Amino acid sequence: MVTKEENIILHAEKLFADKGYDATSTREIAKAAEINISMIAYYFGSKEKLLEAIFEFRMNQGIEYTTSILGKTDLNAWEKLILILNRYIERVKNLKDFYLILQREQINLKNIAIVEFIKNSKRKFLETYKIILDEGYNDGLFKHQPKVEFIHSTISGTLFSAMNSVSFYKDFLKGTDDFEQEYYENLQIHLSNILKHLLGYEEKP
Repeated sequence: MVTKEENIILHAEKLFADKGYDATSTREIAKAAEINISMIAYYFGSKEKLLEAIFEFRMNQGIEYTTSILGKTDLNAWEKLILILNRYIERVKNLKDFYLILQREQINLKNIAIVEFIKNSKRKFLETYKIILDEGYNDGLFKHQPKVEFIHSTISGTLFSAMNSVSFYKDFLKGTDDFEQEYYENLQIHLSNILKHLLGYEEKP
């Protein structure tokens, strides 16, 4: 069940991605969400605070999931890492609007609250990756101990580059309707193979 706040957030997210933050009015958001414009002020206070709410909503989703994975005692370090990777790929695939806004805000750096949301999210991912890498190395599962910042950059950089290029690749390769699904499945395999090499991980037959 979508709450009234989430309904506004979802429609604002779509409009901010399609038109840009500055070009989107609160009146347009209210019309898309089928609400009275005063509801935006009631729940969020302003368009800027609504943008901040989008970041808080989406980033908390990601942080909660990655944190929950760390507590799973029935999984080894590699299985935890792959679960997080798969989840990340699914989010990039299904939440294109948010990640488009995220990339713009990382360039603009105008909103201090959003800058802090982004920094906090990166810190949480780095902390999570470090715990998993240390666990795998100490258990002898990983033969190498690469620097956590480059693991983070490898995963995030590859994912965002892939997301930004999927339409171009589909056109270049004359892809069918199934192209995007297969594309992200192959991306998961590609990143898994890179991580295996970087970590010195070998799957048991």
